[in-house]
Amino acid sequence: MEAAESGRPGPAASSSSSSSSSSPPAAAEGEKTGPAAMRRSDRDGGADGRNVGFVLVHAGAGYHSESKAKEYKQVCKKACQKAIEKLQTGALAVDVVAAALIELEDSPFTNAGMGSNLNLSGDIECDASTMDGKSLNFGAVGALRGIKNPILVANKLLSEAQKGKLSAGRIPPCFLVGEGAHKWAVDHGIVPCPPDIMTTKFSLSAFRKNRRKLELAEKVETEMIQTKKRREVTENVSVFIFTLSTNVTASLDTVGAVVVDHEGNVAAAVSSGGLAMKHPGRVGQAAVYGCGCWAENAGGHNVYSTAVSTSGCGEHLVRTMLARECSVALQSEDAHQALLETMQKKFVRSPFLACEDSVLGGVIVLRCCRCSMDSESALNTPALLVEFLWSHTTESMCVGYMSTQDGKAKTHISRLPPGAVAGQSLAIEGGVCRLRTSVN
Repeated sequence: MEAAESGRPGPAASSSSSSSSSSPPAAAEGEKTGPAAMRRSDRDGGADGRNVGFVLVHAGAGYHSESKAKEYKQVCKKACQKAIEKLQTGALAVDVVAAALIELEDSPFTNAGMGSNLNLSGDIECDASTMDGKSLNFGAVGALRGIKNPILVANKLLSEAQKGKLSAGRIPPCFLVGEGAHKWAVDHGIVPCPPDIMTTKFSLSAFRKNRRKLELAEKVETEMIQTKKRREVTENVSVFIFTLSTNVTASLDTVGAVVVDHEGNVAAAVSSGGLAMKHPGRVGQAAVYGCGCWAENAGGHNVYSTAVSTSGCGEHLVRTMLARECSVALQSEDAHQALLETMQKKFVRSPFLACEDSVLGGVIVLRCCRCSMDSESALNTPALLVEFLWSHTTESMCVGYMSTQDGKAKTHISRLPPGAVAGQSLAIEGGVCRLRTSVN
């Protein structure tokens, strides 16, 4: 196991290989990490302390080519800007995170909403979910067709559930799939769209290439079975499947976002078109509770508010419940070390994935708590301390982040260091900021 650790993303960032030991993440805008070490910086909140907030988004853990780096970063930038616009109007985290996801779903460069991978039948079926850290309510859809923005349905399920029981004391749904999800969405005012609108030239081209390769592989398999070479068939098919999932469409993956609002509420969301050439009806981690996203406000046994969004191979993330595992771990004193150990012990070396040669996935996380802006000052201005991190075992992961007082979003494509093996090594990076607030 190798862990790539580096500092604040940007031109000066490095991505060198190191041992599994951890060091604190480099602070954003030159700050030192840890509540006691924090000082004023360009990331301090505005003068009135109202409507502050922070957003971190990802455009997938997979492979992001240098030739399309500008496009990947641009979509993350737009998602951050949309989220900040909502935060500045006083919107709460659960609605802000949905606004960020809509921007990510609408991009033809992501595997979510428009441009999603096509399944074996040539159709687009999407998964999405969202969680509100304040109410702990959850909304999700799986294998959903004909809805341009699946996150809207997940968000609507969450908000409708908060209204209480239905007629005759029925429990409102929080997770719907297939035709039932589509009908519920339309009945609740979400406009459907023709399937061909969601298909892009790129996704259709990838589907045709994958189908030709699949037909060839099946032909070879049949011939080899007839010659009683079953062992070689297994090896050849395994190599073929890996080629489909990592080389042809690896630049497209699940998208997600995590947000903290001016009240200190957190929320998380995730959306995905799923694996290329997946079986119709397949539901991945993006719709599954505790696997695709997690959000939980501080209180009770939780010192920190935490929000997590995952990406990667859905089956690997479902079997490890990675989103909730990360959230629980982030209650430790050292967030960076906690995430590093979780990715190593609970994911890459998880006993539930012991038979897997390559464990592929990534996460974005944030945690926050209230602190003092000036610990030695009589004014003792209240603030939110926000720590944000991302980690991945895939070749790369594209992220963007922004606070309400930043002039523009920062974007970064994190990559494994040279020589690191995807699925066996991991990278981890992040930063810290404080947001001045008038909320007690």
